Amino acid sequence: MRPRVYTVILGGGRGQRLYPLTHHRAKPAVPLGGKYRLIDIPISNSINSGFRHIAVLTQFNSASLNNHIFNTYRFDNFGQGAVEVLAAEQTQEGEEWYQGTADAVRKQIRRLAASGVEHILILSGDHLYRMDYRELYKRHIDANADATVCVLPAPRREVSAFGVLHTDADGKITAFQEKPKTEAQIDALVPPKELRERWSMEPDEFLVSMGVYIFRTEVLREMLMNPGNLDFGKDILPAMLSTHRVHAHFFRGYWRDIGTIASFYEANMALTQEDPSFRFHHPDGPIYTRSRFLPASKFVDAHVSRSIVSEGCLVFGSTVDHCVVGIRSRIQHGSVLRDSIMLGADYYEEDGLRATNASKGVVDIGVGPDCVIERAIIDKNARIGAGCVVRGVEGRPDRDGEGWYLRDGIVIIPKDATLPPGTVIT
Repeated sequence: MRPRVYTVILGGGRGQRLYPLTHHRAKPAVPLGGKYRLIDIPISNSINSGFRHIAVLTQFNSASLNNHIFNTYRFDNFGQGAVEVLAAEQTQEGEEWYQGTADAVRKQIRRLAASGVEHILILSGDHLYRMDYRELYKRHIDANADATVCVLPAPRREVSAFGVLHTDADGKITAFQEKPKTEAQIDALVPPKELRERWSMEPDEFLVSMGVYIFRTEVLREMLMNPGNLDFGKDILPAMLSTHRVHAHFFRGYWRDIGTIASFYEANMALTQEDPSFRFHHPDGPIYTRSRFLPASKFVDAHVSRSIVSEGCLVFGSTVDHCVVGIRSRIQHGSVLRDSIMLGADYYEEDGLRATNASKGVVDIGVGPDCVIERAIIDKNARIGAGCVVRGVEGRPDRDGEGWYLRDGIVIIPKDATLPPGTVIT
C-alpha cells in the first residue's frame, strides 16, 4: 500500500539564534532534556500518528543529525516507512542553497511526490510538543481543504513573533499576516465571536500558526511552481487564501518554539518541575531517541534536587539543584550546580587516559572539583577546570569571551571547549 501522507521536517537554516549550540550541529540535532534531540519530537509524533514515511530537510552541519537518525530510526524489513535526511544539493535545476521553507520543499518535491502520496505534512524541527497528526489529517479531509494550518491561542503581547490568522465561523482562514508589526494589523485579525466561544478563548487571545501544515500534494506542487514563493508563512499561505480552501485546526496542548537560547533554556528548566507541562513519556505517544545501553548513573555523597540526571553520569560529592544533566556527565567533589544545563559527553574518558591527560595538564571532561556553575549551559565534551566560577545573570547584555559566550543572561560553554582552572565568568 502506498502511503497517503508524507511527513517533511524542515531542519532550518544556520540556527543563528541558537548559536553557539549550532556551531557544530544542525538545529534539529541540538540535545534536549538530557538524552533527546530536537528532531526526536516531530519524528516521534509522526511515527506515533502512523505516518512513517519521513524526510528531514537540512543543509548546514548535517553530519551529527545524519548520525543520530541513522542510529535511532531503523524500521524493520516487514513494515513500511523510513526516515531519511535530504540535504541541499546542486542539480540541473539549480545550484543554490535553500532560500526559505517553501524553497526547501520545492527543491525536493520531485523526490517527495514520486511515490504518489496524496498529502504532504510539513513540520518544523525546533518545536517541543506532542500531537496526534491523525486529528489534523481528519480535519483536513472533513473540511475538503487544500491546506490546513495548525493554530493555537496566544495573547496579544506575543503575537508579533508569529504568523497570525483570521478565520470565519467555520474555521476557514480568511486572512494571514506573518509577524504583524502594527496595532492596526493585529486589530484586523481579531477572531470572530463564535470561534472564541467554541474554543473558549480569552478576550485578548489571537490565533497563531504553529508552523505545522498539511497540503494536498497537487496543490502544493502548483504553489511551488512560482519561484517567488520562498516561504510558507510569508508567501504560500497568503497567496492561497483567495484561490484555495485553507482551514485551521485548533490545538490546545503544550507547544514551545525552541528557536533561541532563552527559549531552549526555559524549556529545559521547565522539565524539572514536579508536574511539568510536557513529559517525554506518554503511554500512547512516547518520544523516541537513540538507545545507548549506558549504565545507571552513580551518586557518591551527592545532593541532587529538582533535577533530571540522564544515564551514565558520575556525580561525586557535589550539589546539583534545578539542573538538567545529560548523558555521561561527570561532576567532581565540592562543585555546586544550580539552574544549569549540562548536555553531557559523547564518550567516557577511562582512568588511564585521565591519568595521562592529568600529567599533561589536560582538564577532565565535565565539571572539575570546587566549581560554582549557575544559570549556564555546558555543551558536550566541555572541560571545566578546578575552582571555576561560571555565573549567568539575567538581563546582562550579550558578549563573547575566550571559550565562552553570554546570551540572554545565560553563560554558554561551547562544545569541546576548555576553561582553565580558576576561571571566573560572572
